[in-house]
Amino acid sequence: MKNSTQKVLLSEAQIDRRVEELAGEISAEYRGKKVLLVCVLKGAVVFASDLMRRLKVAVEIDFMAVSSYGSETASSGAVRILKDLDSSIRGKDLLIVEDIVDTGLTLDYICKNLLSRKPSSLKVVTLLDKPARRKVEFTPDFCGFEIPDYFVVGYGLDFDENYRQLPGIHILQPGNKG
Repeated sequence: MKNSTQKVLLSEAQIDRRVEELAGEISAEYRGKKVLLVCVLKGAVVFASDLMRRLKVAVEIDFMAVSSYGSETASSGAVRILKDLDSSIRGKDLLIVEDIVDTGLTLDYICKNLLSRKPSSLKVVTLLDKPARRKVEFTPDFCGFEIPDYFVVGYGLDFDENYRQLPGIHILQPGNKG
């Protein structure tokens, strides 16, 4: 890939260790329950897969696709559901699995939308949290890493559909946009 990123923010080993820890925290929280993981496509699919395999509780999974970035490096703030859940969530314990919380606008929208469908509970796990960019009050229930205000790619996160396959989290350097 021409002009690949150079600076690694989080290594594959760091991510692996933290996903294992998160799985332990989440398994303790949902002990004796069945949790429905709601994976936010496409960015969270790698994180959701790794997390799901480590959970010690009964798990179902469903997927939502939303858009707020397009091919830009900043969220537009306008959230659109591109793919909704396949089945009813009424009375279920939901855990939204997200790759990154940035402005909070996307997750705020998703949470309000899903809460209107009457789940038993709703919590959020994110791999990355970037609170410096927050535009709405939002705090994830479980967080892998809090990071500074960088545009990051890798481990499922992309820029214009590039870099998702990188095993770590990389800072997208100026001039490295494909």
